[in-house]
Amino acid sequence: MTLLLLIIGFVSILGQVVILRELSVAFYGIDLIYILSFGLWLLWSAAGALIGRRRNPPRRRSIAWLFLLLSVLLPMEVVAIRWLRAFSGAIPGTYLPFGLQIANVILVLAPVGIVLGLLFQWTARVFVAQSRTLAAAYAIECAGGLTGGLAATLLLERGIQNFAIAILCGLSSVLALMVLHKDGRGLLRFGWGVSAALLAISLILSLPIDRALTRANHPDLVDTRDSPYSRITITRDADQFVVFENDVPAFETQDVAAEELVHLAALQCRDPQRVLVLGGGLGGVLAEILKHSPQKVDYVELNPILLALVRRCLPPDYLRPLDAPGVQVQIADPREFITGARDYDLILLGMPDPTSGLSNRFYTREFFARCAAALRRDGILAFRLATSENIRTRFLRQRDASIIGALRPAFRDIRVLPGRASVVIASPVDQPRDPDALSEELQRRHIATKLVTPPYIHYLYTNDRFQEMDRQLASTSAPPNTDTQPVCYRFAGMIWLSKFFPAMINSEAGAWDLLTPRSIAVLTALLAAIAGAFLLARRWLPIRRAFLVGVAGFIGMVLESGLILFYQVTSGALFLNVGILLAAVMAGLSLGPIAVLRMVPSAPPGVARSVGRKLGLGLLGGFVVVSAGFAGILTLGMTAGLLLSAVFLFVTGVLVSGVFSYASLWGVGEQDSVISPLYAADLFGGFSGALLGSLVLIPFAGLPETALMMLACSLAALLLIS
Repeated sequence: MTLLLLIIGFVSILGQVVILRELSVAFYGIDLIYILSFGLWLLWSAAGALIGRRRNPPRRRSIAWLFLLLSVLLPMEVVAIRWLRAFSGAIPGTYLPFGLQIANVILVLAPVGIVLGLLFQWTARVFVAQSRTLAAAYAIECAGGLTGGLAATLLLERGIQNFAIAILCGLSSVLALMVLHKDGRGLLRFGWGVSAALLAISLILSLPIDRALTRANHPDLVDTRDSPYSRITITRDADQFVVFENDVPAFETQDVAAEELVHLAALQCRDPQRVLVLGGGLGGVLAEILKHSPQKVDYVELNPILLALVRRCLPPDYLRPLDAPGVQVQIADPREFITGARDYDLILLGMPDPTSGLSNRFYTREFFARCAAALRRDGILAFRLATSENIRTRFLRQRDASIIGALRPAFRDIRVLPGRASVVIASPVDQPRDPDALSEELQRRHIATKLVTPPYIHYLYTNDRFQEMDRQLASTSAPPNTDTQPVCYRFAGMIWLSKFFPAMINSEAGAWDLLTPRSIAVLTALLAAIAGAFLLARRWLPIRRAFLVGVAGFIGMVLESGLILFYQVTSGALFLNVGILLAAVMAGLSLGPIAVLRMVPSAPPGVARSVGRKLGLGLLGGFVVVSAGFAGILTLGMTAGLLLSAVFLFVTGVLVSGVFSYASLWGVGEQDSVISPLYAADLFGGFSGALLGSLVLIPFAGLPETALMMLACSLAALLLIS
């Protein structure tokens, strides 16, 4: 059973990466769907852990049938997700109704989640029937998850496509079948033989199958590739090429949007000789800035696969600016590149809007301070924000105000030019706002343009929307967007939700101030309710154990969400290293039970072990220390590198599985009796932590405050043991 538990953990983590990545693309990269999907995955796994409970261990044949089902489910779910919009009758490029979206996510995640939860429950029952413990089974499954996390990173770095990874997950399940039923005959043996053959053929043909599935949403497909940051898709209609990232249009070859960003900013510079382009260069920014004859242009591109795919598929004339004299293409994280950069006349920020943890990190107070340090004294920073030209909702105004608030500490002169997209121009010194002077400069430089002409410049600076924008920003209250309080991340989710619930646009989305009397009263009442529930749970040991495991899962998931998000906003390599971070969590989860079992005296089968309260108090005290340490790092403004993040995640995993193991031994004689309730409690706690932490606590309260709340929750949980 040890190998089977390892395979379950491996497939579970690797399968999560596959399914959640597909759902992210299917819903246009909206982080809210990603977080919701992760929580629902845990919830369905908890349901699988609760159903089909038996006092006697299930037959190996029953477990084998579950592995056979799992081998088929994972690749088929990828196919189903790719066809979600087509099956639902959606017009290409549009959102499905919100209820239908959620229903699709629930239905897609249910089969795999339930099967994995049930599979662990049944396999663990056979395992503990061999005089082993639930804690040991949990540790082995987590060790398999560790290898799954590492494989997720390695396979993506090696260029293995997501559909091929799904097939590899299915083949891993077939391997488990072969171990279980290697000497068997009949229908089951025929089933795993057919499954192995079909999966092997699908793996060989995975690239053409992958493209055929992508054509469901992109009938004019030229090419598609999965990268560590996004899925890149290129389509062609006549002479027009369109590049999509996670099915969202990134740029197209006949667009003139780059003119607004480049020329409106470059005309403010007396002589833009040294220019830094941070992302977006492939969308026409490079071609337009070269019209100003700069001496040097550094173009920093985050995604090398995007650059390689564009070079292979787009026309040579469109790609000529990449090889122009003076242009240096750098493959690097723009945030890291700019840290040591100096003396630029102009910085053009071409990153996507702050709608995710990845893109939000380019619109924070800390990042703008780096930009200011990289500019000359009278330099210019410019970027675009997607907006509505005439109607600006409350959420859009608050999002823009939070970004302007992040700019103000480093830039004295800030202007916002509304149009199809708002162009934000900032400088450490006052800049002229005379449209006639800018028009004369455009003509003096003899720049040929299609959109940005002297009449257009005059219109932008003199129309009513220009003055109205200043008034709106001055009268809108919103906290500045920072690394530790990514408020734009929250506004992005609210803007998305308001597409389906228009009444939301009139709601107030101000920051959650923990120091107001109302907030203090709400938090006090909440903590009192939690403490009361803990005290009530103390009366029944089975409920007490389940509460303890659920609380540990909740605290652990909130801390993990906060640590991963903080790593993303400060380091930006989450999609590259998410497998390593998950592997750190799984390594901790696998070590915790081993440590607890070594500390607890052994006992004959069927006899409860002697579990002391000091061990439980020490584990919960560990959550207090981790929460306090995380809050301290945030307060001191430290950067969360890969090593530091992995260490914190590892320790958090040790504590979560340590509490699980402690509860599984606390007054338990028959290990079989606690498998379902404790495993379900662990998953449900993680589900609650994923949703509340990522959708409520972190965006509304901020990272430091969330860490402190987990500290308070850990202290309250001591009531379950003391």
